[in-house]
Amino acid sequence: MKKTIVSIYNFYRDGFKNMTWGKPLWILIFLKVIILFLVLRMFFFKPVMAGKTDEQKSEYVGSQLSSPVTSKP
Repeated sequence: MKKTIVSIYNFYRDGFKNMTWGKPLWILIFLKVIILFLVLRMFFFKPVMAGKTDEQKSEYVGSQLSSPVTSKP
């Protein structure tokens, strides 16, 4: 098992070393992923329970879990 993992690692390591555009492309991919998550967090995942006490948080979660789901036509 360990030999297989090492051979897979060596395969990808050698492949990326021989690529002419490998490093810039990986930097671009990581940069895009970081920016994407930052934008998603800022605009879509607002902290709903910020500033609430533990009791208020537990009540909110309980109400969200027990409320029926309604579908819109």
